[in-house]
Amino acid sequence: MPVHVCVKLPFAFVLAAFFWSASAFPAAAEDAAAYYKGKTVKFIVPTPPGGGFDAYARMLAPLIERETGATVVVQNMPGAGGLIAANGMYAASGDALMVGIVNGNAAAMAQLVDDPSARFDMAKYGFLGLITTSPWVWLASPKSKMQTLADFRKAGAKIIWSGSGQMGGLSDGAAVTCAALKLNCTIIRGYQGSAQGALALARGETDAMYVSDGSANNYVANGDAKAVATISTERSRYFPKLPTIFEAAKLTPDEKWWFEFRAAVDNVQRTLAMPPNVPADRLAYMQKVAKKILTDPAVIADGEKTERYIDYKDPTQVKKMVNTILVSITPEQKKRAKDVILKE
Repeated sequence: MPVHVCVKLPFAFVLAAFFWSASAFPAAAEDAAAYYKGKTVKFIVPTPPGGGFDAYARMLAPLIERETGATVVVQNMPGAGGLIAANGMYAASGDALMVGIVNGNAAAMAQLVDDPSARFDMAKYGFLGLITTSPWVWLASPKSKMQTLADFRKAGAKIIWSGSGQMGGLSDGAAVTCAALKLNCTIIRGYQGSAQGALALARGETDAMYVSDGSANNYVANGDAKAVATISTERSRYFPKLPTIFEAAKLTPDEKWWFEFRAAVDNVQRTLAMPPNVPADRLAYMQKVAKKILTDPAVIADGEKTERYIDYKDPTQVKKMVNTILVSITPEQKKRAKDVILKE
């Protein structure tokens, strides 16, 4: 027969235990805040200076300094479509003095297709939040005979795309578009980012390019390109009159899957994160800092003045988005994506 023992503790002991547990989390937060004061934090950027990622980093760095009392140093780590930076951040496991913008679409796609150069598990980063959502846009060269979606879809049309690295967004986005619509495509890889790709487009060396809407807006405004369609389920704020691919074409279920898959990947492009295994109290503190900055109406308004829009999503939402991308794809779909994107 079981014996139940009840021990009556002194009231003072119980009261002390209650107040200790109630104050443990605030104390941890205070310790984390104190940890950052006077320290130097590296802010990793996966692209060269001058692009959209870099602009966001340099906008956020002084704001993080203001909130934490740390010195924030922007460190550009370009290469391999953002994978060099993603690998570097992942290798710095536990480093609470490092934050960065992960090129989420390239990282997620590389992990999905088992790219050997991707040495990370994107789901294990310490997410601070999503900075902004940038739909991607299909551009045409102003010198190309193909200017509309119907032109590109004509039987026999040969399309030359500006590409970058295999996982750089430009290239794998073009590959998915061509596979979905069964287009006759050649992707010229090796352009160092969208600026060089757009220059080739403007010169008529290539017919098309796949790029984020913010960059697309600049190239179209300069007369270097013409927008064909937004590759997203929602229209771009830069091109409110431009139809999405879902509006512009009657898609088969298979075509629809390809573009929905690609749009989901593009939605996690600019993800603010820390390395994996950062102490929980320091990660929570930096998540709080990121939320305060990215939901501040004054910061949002200042960003809009320079077209650096903020569409904050919290760490829980980001993790859910990433996990959905990584686990929702079937083995058959993963094989198809791998065959298309890693095709030489």
